[in-house]
Amino acid sequence: MFEKLKQIKDLRSQAKTMQSVLATESVTAEKSGVTITLNGNLEITAVAIADGMTKAQIEKATMEAMNEAIKKAQKVIAQKMQAMGGLSQFGL
Repeated sequence: MFEKLKQIKDLRSQAKTMQSVLATESVTAEKSGVTITLNGNLEITAVAIADGMTKAQIEKATMEAMNEAIKKAQKVIAQKMQAMGGLSQFGL
């Protein structure tokens, strides 16, 4: 039982470390005048919108830029997790 508790504590510690590492990562995506930047924790850190865009253009470009930024961030997250040993050491 104590071994399981130690494994849970180790997993928590590793998750916190991974979260800190990912927070330092950054990805940027630009679509039709809208630029979105996310960190590795999938938090938006910057948004830029070009002048002269209509509401419909902004909405469409924002959605496209967000989707692209999320995909890029997911790739970075997967690479970092793999580099840190992933979750396989815990049987997951």
